[in-house]
Amino acid sequence: MALLESAIGGVAGTILETTFKAGGAVANQIKEAYSETQATQKALTAAQNYVQRYEKRHCQVKVMPGLMKEPLPLEDIYTAVKLLNDDTIGAFIGIDALEDTYRAKGGRGFGQDEEERQDGIPVANAEPYLMVLGGPGIGKSTFLRKIGLEALKKDGQIERDCIPVLIELKELRDETVDLKQKLVTEFETCGFPAAAAFTEASLAQGKLLVLLDGLDEVPSRNLNTVIEHIEDFVDAHDQNTFVASCRIAAYRSGQGTFFNRFTDVTLAEFDDEQIEQFIRRWFRSQLDVKAGTADKYWELLQKDENKATKELAQTPLLLTFLCLVYDRQQMLPTQRSTLYGKALDILLSEWSAQKRLEHDPIYEGFHPDLEKVLLAQIAYDSFEQDQLFFLKDDIVRRIGEFLADTLNAPQHLDGAAVLEAIERQQGILVERATDIYSFSHLTLQEYLTAFHIVDARLEAKVIEQHLTDRRWREVLLLVTGLSGNRAIELLQRLYRQSQTYRQDYPKLDRLLRWASGSTVNSHGAYSTLEKRAFVLSIAISSTGDSTLASAIASANDSDKDIVNAIITIVSAIASANDSDIAGVITSARTSGMASAIAKTIARENDSNNEVASLIAKAIANLMVSAIISARASAFESIFGSPKFVDLSDQLTRLSDQIPDEKDTFEIWQAWADELEALWLEVLGLNRVNLTFNEDEAEALRDYLYVTELLIRCKEAAVRIPKQAWAELEARLLMV
Repeated sequence: MALLESAIGGVAGTILETTFKAGGAVANQIKEAYSETQATQKALTAAQNYVQRYEKRHCQVKVMPGLMKEPLPLEDIYTAVKLLNDDTIGAFIGIDALEDTYRAKGGRGFGQDEEERQDGIPVANAEPYLMVLGGPGIGKSTFLRKIGLEALKKDGQIERDCIPVLIELKELRDETVDLKQKLVTEFETCGFPAAAAFTEASLAQGKLLVLLDGLDEVPSRNLNTVIEHIEDFVDAHDQNTFVASCRIAAYRSGQGTFFNRFTDVTLAEFDDEQIEQFIRRWFRSQLDVKAGTADKYWELLQKDENKATKELAQTPLLLTFLCLVYDRQQMLPTQRSTLYGKALDILLSEWSAQKRLEHDPIYEGFHPDLEKVLLAQIAYDSFEQDQLFFLKDDIVRRIGEFLADTLNAPQHLDGAAVLEAIERQQGILVERATDIYSFSHLTLQEYLTAFHIVDARLEAKVIEQHLTDRRWREVLLLVTGLSGNRAIELLQRLYRQSQTYRQDYPKLDRLLRWASGSTVNSHGAYSTLEKRAFVLSIAISSTGDSTLASAIASANDSDKDIVNAIITIVSAIASANDSDIAGVITSARTSGMASAIAKTIARENDSNNEVASLIAKAIANLMVSAIISARASAFESIFGSPKFVDLSDQLTRLSDQIPDEKDTFEIWQAWADELEALWLEVLGLNRVNLTFNEDEAEALRDYLYVTELLIRCKEAAVRIPKQAWAELEARLLMV
């Protein structure tokens, strides 16, 4: 109610001022409608009707009716937008430079992260003629509606005394276009007597804020007429303020040349700050605040496994979809393939259908399902060639070949026009620099790549050629989700591929045999797979002289941390089994690694032994607390060996004998050797068992990576038969 009263007060004053300042014939018409005794009351009534109508028509947000039961007030969920100067697309950047820049950033987004961003409302205040550009679902319409809402308020953020009028340009379907009449109709509907005269007076005094939403949504048969009329109207009434919106691709295809007076700005994708703000505004009910829903959801999106999902959240439309999904389930679906497939469908067809847009057919018979197949082919070909950006000529050629082969299209088909239509209507392909394109999100390219792999039955080829390439990890997870009942076949194929490492490297084979034998007499409650992962973790981290231990101790190359790979495996298993084994291994691993780390530090910092000693001492102290927290009994129950009974006492003794920071390198080396010897004796191993060369270490890393990926794929699958999985799980991490 406070907002309504503020808005009424603000617009009423403008109405009265406009009415009393009108001159000539316009003044006479208004005076006939507004007697002096009734003027104030009529202005207030008209203002009330107008504000209520604007709030009802333009300030209720409801997208995806199938998921969203009730509309939400714009004021409750609006997240402040940020704008970019629209000058980046004109740069003639080479495709290699784009690829290098993307990879140097090390992220997933293609957006202009380094571009200077400006808050949207101050820009709207500063510019009398503003063209707001952006992709589908980026929030252009919402921004225009927010500008209008702020203008209605008495003390709103729009500093001009003006009356906002929002016109949805898609409604201009007739051959005759008359913007002035559209304005008159808006005022007549709200009970303005002499609405035509009032409109004339408002335009003459520069009192209108005309919001022209969706230039790209004008039916193509009428587009040129609408553009010419808008230009003429702006020229004739240039004392007023105009804000228009249009999709980037449509504007650049020729429409923008007609709007020379407008300042072009581009809506930036949401950054982390905006995503968090949106989530907190969405989950603001008392129940959500009490449950901490926003905090839980935001923390969930920060996790590594949800990076691809978070990338989609940069688009407000898809963030709304993600919030709706989380609101229903209080979790993100494990089967991300289903989630991304729905997001793609929203962009391909649902969003246009919900907005009641009329689009010319891209090509006769070229329906959304077929378009998805084409985009999937492009995504796979590019991904296979390690290309995230591609030339316009190349993609136009692919479109022509696809349509000629699929729909018997003529060879002279204008593939460029088809590309332009795809870019304008869905925004899935985006021009990043002159004649250079990419997918709007890497997540969508990965999903479409996976879709093509499943559709074309290319699983065997991809596993053979790209299994350990981390770039294909998300694709393989999505392939599993899209495989339906065939997912178990994919898991079995992954397992068979993992066995090639064991067969090619005898030392890896012996290590796995040792892990299997060490747990034979175990009576612990953990699963057999968890126990094998546990003993491998302890063994690999227990020596300081091998290539493996050096890799573990390296702080500069996390990809070489083999023990972390095992921890990841166990974490995957534990999450499914509701087990605490991951915590036990993490603590125990700290103890086992103490020797390796102490030796490495002492060796590399011999010239500054004091620093090395202090660090090693801290590690050793941590070692003892770790083994206690890990519970020596857990070791005994997992290994099934009585040697672990007095392990805690032995470690405590070594802790008491930690060298002083002033002691020599040799003393530290001897202490580390004793610690290592203790572990090797308890484990029943010798140093030779764990001294791997570089090739063997790489094979072990890949073997563990594939095993962990297999478990994650199981989680990503829609359905895996229980018995089939039990049989497969029993063979993991063993000969």
